[in-house]
Amino acid sequence: MKLVIFAGGKGTRLWPLSRINSPKQFDKIFNDKSTIQLAFDRVAPHFGVENIYIQTIDRYKDEVLEQLPRLPRENIFVEPAQRNLGPAVCFCVNELKKRSINGPMAILWADHLMDKSDEFINALKNAKKLIEENPHRFVFLGERARFANNNLGWIKIGKKIGNLDGIDYYSFEGWKYKPSQEDCDRMFRSGEYFWNPGYFITSVNFLEDKYKELAKDIYDAVVGGKYEEAEATHFDRAIIEKVDLSGAVVLKTNMGWSDPGTLYALKKALEKYEDDNVIQGKVCTLNTSDSLLYNLDNNKILAGVGLKGMVVVNTKDALIVVPKEEVVNVSNLVKKMKKEGLDEYL
Repeated sequence: MKLVIFAGGKGTRLWPLSRINSPKQFDKIFNDKSTIQLAFDRVAPHFGVENIYIQTIDRYKDEVLEQLPRLPRENIFVEPAQRNLGPAVCFCVNELKKRSINGPMAILWADHLMDKSDEFINALKNAKKLIEENPHRFVFLGERARFANNNLGWIKIGKKIGNLDGIDYYSFEGWKYKPSQEDCDRMFRSGEYFWNPGYFITSVNFLEDKYKELAKDIYDAVVGGKYEEAEATHFDRAIIEKVDLSGAVVLKTNMGWSDPGTLYALKKALEKYEDDNVIQGKVCTLNTSDSLLYNLDNNKILAGVGLKGMVVVNTKDALIVVPKEEVVNVSNLVKKMKKEGLDEYL
């Protein structure tokens, strides 16, 4: 099976830890490793370095080579432009086809964390078997929800279809993206919904056929060398919302998965216990809980009193203070800063 790890995002929701020139997937803030290195290390021993591909943009190609020295240079797919995931997934399919690859493929992400990588590997191996059994479908991974997180996508599972090597798989019944907190609480209690990590496994030929059928304009632009002209739309809108998913299956997983896509999600990923503070650098707090306090300026102390559910990140050239409920708006703040000509801080 070929595994394509996407690593072209800018990570604006993690500003100022993540910058345009140094996005979150390359920041070595997890035991001196970046999430792209962790993603590579999870799969390389089990599927082989030669079967792993990294898709990114030209700006980050050298960083990929530096952080993943074992990766063959020809296994880097460089998108000609940033056109969202609809064209991006089509681009990787086309690159695989150029290499006469037709079989099972997995789409993975470079900016996620996992506590139980063995569960992830078992799920991928079982997904490969399911695609080899029927290459004309999608296999999704559904992660056991640990809490009612309304900043994620959720998958609804149907009846149990079977079991492979101890992992149950179910019919796919639909999903919801970032539901309201009320809906999220209900979904969490129901036990019918699981977190959607965004991983999917299918076959190269099947996915190429779906692009030809459902997103021909995107397919023609990509194959015709006019990538910059492809509609900048999400993969879900280009393909998933149009394709017949009656044959899709969901593998239930318990990988300890998390997506540190916001500053508070980063805190949740790193905390040992509920409501713990997560601290880095010179920090002193009093009566403070459930907060992320990062100080990356050794010439200054970061102090906090009476904070609850707060994010405070201090770097040498930027400081942000935001309550956990507002961290999803950090990317909007970055857009505002760009409009105001503050590019030097982005």
